[in-house]
Amino acid sequence: MQLRPDTAPNRLASESSPYLLQHAHNPVDWYPWGDEAFAAAAQQDKPIFLSIGYSTCHWCHVMAHESFEDAEVAALLNATFINMKLDREERPDIDSVYMGVCQALTGSGGWPLTIIMTPDKKPFFAATYIPREARFGRPGMLELIPRIAELWGTQRGRLLSSAEEITEAMQTVTPSDAGRDIGRPVLDRANTQLQTRYDPRHGGFSDAPKFPTPHTLMFLLRHYSRAREQKALEMVEKTLLKMADGGIHDQLGSGFHRYSTDDRWLVPHFEKMLYDQAMLTMAYTEAWQATGQTRYREVVEQVIEYVLRDMTSPEGGFYSAEDADSEGEEGKFYVWTQEQIRGVLDRAEADLVTAAYNVRSEGNFADEATGVRTGANILHLSRSPEELAHAAGLPLDEWSARLGIARGKLLEARGRRVRPGLDDKILVSWNGLMIAALAKAALAFDNPGYAAAATRCVDFILARMRGEGGRLLHRYRAGEAGIAAHLDDYAFVIWGLLELYGATFEPRHLAAAIELNDRLMAHFHDADSGGFFFTADDAEQLLTREKLIYDGAMPSGNSVQMLNLLRLGRITGQAVYEQAAHELARAFSGPVDLSPAAHCMLLCALDFALGPTQEVVIVGETTAEDTQAMLAPLRSAFVPAVVVLLKSPAAETPPIAEIAPFTADYAPVSGRATAYVWTNNTCEMPTTDVVRFREQLNLPAP
Repeated sequence: MQLRPDTAPNRLASESSPYLLQHAHNPVDWYPWGDEAFAAAAQQDKPIFLSIGYSTCHWCHVMAHESFEDAEVAALLNATFINMKLDREERPDIDSVYMGVCQALTGSGGWPLTIIMTPDKKPFFAATYIPREARFGRPGMLELIPRIAELWGTQRGRLLSSAEEITEAMQTVTPSDAGRDIGRPVLDRANTQLQTRYDPRHGGFSDAPKFPTPHTLMFLLRHYSRAREQKALEMVEKTLLKMADGGIHDQLGSGFHRYSTDDRWLVPHFEKMLYDQAMLTMAYTEAWQATGQTRYREVVEQVIEYVLRDMTSPEGGFYSAEDADSEGEEGKFYVWTQEQIRGVLDRAEADLVTAAYNVRSEGNFADEATGVRTGANILHLSRSPEELAHAAGLPLDEWSARLGIARGKLLEARGRRVRPGLDDKILVSWNGLMIAALAKAALAFDNPGYAAAATRCVDFILARMRGEGGRLLHRYRAGEAGIAAHLDDYAFVIWGLLELYGATFEPRHLAAAIELNDRLMAHFHDADSGGFFFTADDAEQLLTREKLIYDGAMPSGNSVQMLNLLRLGRITGQAVYEQAAHELARAFSGPVDLSPAAHCMLLCALDFALGPTQEVVIVGETTAEDTQAMLAPLRSAFVPAVVVLLKSPAAETPPIAEIAPFTADYAPVSGRATAYVWTNNTCEMPTTDVVRFREQLNLPAP
């Protein structure tokens, strides 16, 4: 991360967050979040100006350039406030609390997030982006800061009273209709809600802007698998194909951008987040298992190639994000003019590319400031590959091969451009999602390389990102791990470990998942009401200790943990896990029943809980041909409600029977790999026949 050399460094220069380092040479006298800042505010009798963002946030960059790098604004900030910068990705606990304040006060939220509060952390003002000067009725920094200073000096009692009211409101737990069981009708209503929001032309579930919601698609795949409702699968496939073909998908280097600013998935906000790559990898993998469509597998392989090439640290962890901007312009790294393409490719290749990616002389990407098109094109497939190959008069395989060669040349040329900034911090939570994604793909496509990358990341986290008592730490950067982990860190890594066991059948991954789950239960569990708090019982005290259930850009930790607990219960045979999952579902029954489609990851867990489910124990040598033949149906099929254990007669560390004692007496029949299957807690006869095994799983013949 490059520091600006034009001003003296402030306190942020000693921080490790790439976002904080971006502001280390601002003329603003920034503090990081911590006791020093709050003590200074109390001593100097000043309110606190808290600015929250993240390194790849485009409007964070705009506000920084307009205001935080401006000497006049900085002078006002320094005279009026103790100024504090916070990386929301490092401290999602703080960000979530104050984002709740902003949404309560303004009706909306987003980043950059601006909070003005008392020295004891009580907010009385909230906003998102604030321009330097007043614009279209929105006050600017030059007007707002003097007004706050005047109120602090002459009407402080009014501000303090407002801060007390806001704090009290945030700390008040609104009674909810909790404590009830939620059942299958909630799943059906979620599907109905999604149908009413669905865009049948372009896919997705909103107008512009459109965000990928992979957990929504994963729920719909489960609904299709259980109810055989074709419309659910249609919504998934249309959305996945339109995203894969659109500008939201980097057609040269792969990876998905954060969201589409239009309804066609064409013009993205160009930042790339690790969690999007992970969640979309899982959605496309499951779609391939459900349909067998080659296009979904191709997308998975391309996204993983991008992550392993551009987002992987030497230690094996995965970086957080790539910026939307380069050389001060959003999207500059990714867009192409016709002339640029023809300067790299020969005529035949250029004609193929311009036809495939709908490249026009006028371009399709407008200058952000003027709205004028500059001839720059966001590459996107204008039609399906089959249609494009037919139009080119080529067999699909030949067309794909030629396009692949041309893409490679353009990617090499693009590599000589100035790259967007890389946020190279490693977050345990997002890495847990990527571990799960790699493991799912490793299993589905029988790719040991994916499993090896996931295992390397797990080993890195368990060795380098744990603190006192073996508890997880949230962030790692430049050789240093820190910040106490949150619920998402534990829940997502446990998810990754469970998926990785399913891909490798190494019992140590189950043992690690159980160990982390023990710590999660000890420090995050709400034993009185069910569910899990976002912060640990010994974490820093904030305005409120939140329990989050809404599945937003990422699934909530509670949603993922519910499924973790259900799977651990089936794996170990211990009812205590499933009881905790049941209590969690009851704790959040009110909001889930009110808006099922806003809680799709939790509904994935509920789908599992309601069944039908199956548990499978395969007994055989892991690498033996007959064992692999038994495992083969589980790779290519979409069987989300099946839990699989492998018991090998060879020495295991630890023995699987220590984790799942009920497997102790299971043995091969007649010396052959044997499958033991339970359907809805009912035992099937053990079988050594793969055809019979497929019948027990209700899988069609290959």
